[in-house]
Amino acid sequence: MSIPHSLHALKFPKPTTHPTQPSSSINSSSPYSPLPSFTQHSFQFNLPFLTMGNLHLLLIAAVAILAATAALPANAAVADIVTPAFFNGIKNQAPNSCAGKNFYTREAFLQAANAYPNFGNRGSLPGSKREIAAFFAHVTHETGSMCYVEEINRATYCDPSQYPCAPGKKYYGRGPLQLTWNYNYAVCGRANNFNGVGDPDVVARDPVLAWKTALWFWMTNVRPVLPQGFGATIRKINGIECNGGNAPAVRARVSYYNSYCQKFGIQPEANTSC
Repeated sequence: MSIPHSLHALKFPKPTTHPTQPSSSINSSSPYSPLPSFTQHSFQFNLPFLTMGNLHLLLIAAVAILAATAALPANAAVADIVTPAFFNGIKNQAPNSCAGKNFYTREAFLQAANAYPNFGNRGSLPGSKREIAAFFAHVTHETGSMCYVEEINRATYCDPSQYPCAPGKKYYGRGPLQLTWNYNYAVCGRANNFNGVGDPDVVARDPVLAWKTALWFWMTNVRPVLPQGFGATIRKINGIECNGGNAPAVRARVSYYNSYCQKFGIQPEANTSC
């Protein structure tokens, strides 16, 4: 049995070292009434209907409106979107015998997300929800609904041209987005304080770190293309599926994305396929 393999089939770019001023006077010939006047010792309005009691009520109403407006969030906390019901709803699709059933937890994901505070923050609530829907659509596809922690086809995936590989180590897919290739492990390790080249297996031992590798890859390589639509994210994660390379895999990813958008009460944007 096998699952679609991603990130290993497509090499990603390797990191390199190297007004007119208003008038202050009132026109005496104006047909409009002058502004209400008040002095240091009085606060008298010339509008007969605006009593102090009415003014008090208007002020209360204005404060209530402003408070309600301020309470409308442009974004929501990731934890408010990735609820236990949503997260476990994905994981519950996997058989109980899967290694990922106990490895992937919402708590570990949220802890990892704290290290990437811009994740799920797109400036609007629908935009934030779309990003999270896209991320978990790929996680679902890559891991078989959080069943697999490590790729079944455990090839070496070593390209020593820039980052030498450690003896006996293999850089096959691990974690929620199946981080693959030695150069990805090397750079991701530097960003997340682990020895990616010398100990790639740690990604499959540490649940929080596993989520961090997925978020690192997402924020570094995938998030910049989100404005182009979900299809562009497929191309970044496993581009060989696009243009007819693996149409069923593309359809599966899009189906997950559409489903999660529906769960979040939003509409998918255009360009969902590749």
